[in-house]
Amino acid sequence: MLQDPILLIGGAGIVGRQTARWLRAAHPDVPLLIGGRDLARAEEAATEIGNAEAAKIDLTAADLGLGARPVAAVAIFFTDTTIAALRFAQARGVPYISISPAIHEVGPEVAAYMHKPGAAAVVLGTEWLVGATTIPTLEFAKAFARIDTIRLGAVLSERDETGPAGFDDLERQTQTLPAIQARRNDTWVWRSGEDLKAELQAIDGTTLPAMALSPHDVVALATETRASNVEFNLAIRGGADHACGEPMSSEIIIELAGEDHSGRPLRTRHAVIHPQGQMPLTGLGVALVLERLTGLDGKPATPPGLYFPYQLLEPTNYFVRFEQAGGVVMTL
Repeated sequence: MLQDPILLIGGAGIVGRQTARWLRAAHPDVPLLIGGRDLARAEEAATEIGNAEAAKIDLTAADLGLGARPVAAVAIFFTDTTIAALRFAQARGVPYISISPAIHEVGPEVAAYMHKPGAAAVVLGTEWLVGATTIPTLEFAKAFARIDTIRLGAVLSERDETGPAGFDDLERQTQTLPAIQARRNDTWVWRSGEDLKAELQAIDGTTLPAMALSPHDVVALATETRASNVEFNLAIRGGADHACGEPMSSEIIIELAGEDHSGRPLRTRHAVIHPQGQMPLTGLGVALVLERLTGLDGKPATPPGLYFPYQLLEPTNYFVRFEQAGGVVMTL
């Protein structure tokens, strides 16, 4: 059992609270420290979660305003343009995960890790729903001897609550970038202009307009599978007519094409769904990563290194917790 608390910076937000709830449900005695810029909001969240304290976070201070207070791990749920939280974790020698910086924004985090590679485990956590895309994709990939194409799509509801930080991240990654990275014919390219537009078929057969996006899943899966073509597209569905009959259901569409182990052409199409939107699975993914980083899962704590979430999460355990959380996998 951890003696020092896990620090959740932005823990009073929607994803932060989801993460705290999953940790509290699985580990009732593990102390949590809900950090935020608004102390009153952090205190309210800590009271709701139980066995948690609140702290005001100052990203301009090397100690984040915590003084000498020890922590067991650091998770941050919004884009920290100062990378103060990562430097704090490295100085304390405790593991760190962030879930907001896009692939074109991770340079400062990677550089900080490279200058102190032995300080702590650093997780670049901006996979779509933190494992809910990469881990199922790699399981489906086992049916293939060779994968030529991975086409990923996400469908969100316009009613899906993301909170201010999540909204800022999505807006920054979809509306302010002139180009989005993808893999085509074994070459890394930048989709721009009209190439940013796409169509995505939801699980109910509806064809939706979509836009290009490049969460870490694109580079991670291209590297892991050596697929020649990898892309990710995002669609926003309006109204309350969703595949799960819920106003905020979230879908991930995973399409693979290549050859099976007998050399025959193979195409598969699956969906990963949660009827309450994207936040439950995102929070679960962060909680599971924190369990692995700190050894709360009963195994030795993760050694220093630079990781993606899927490299840390064991698939069997992930799917058990995924189903307990209300997640559903469908073959289409």
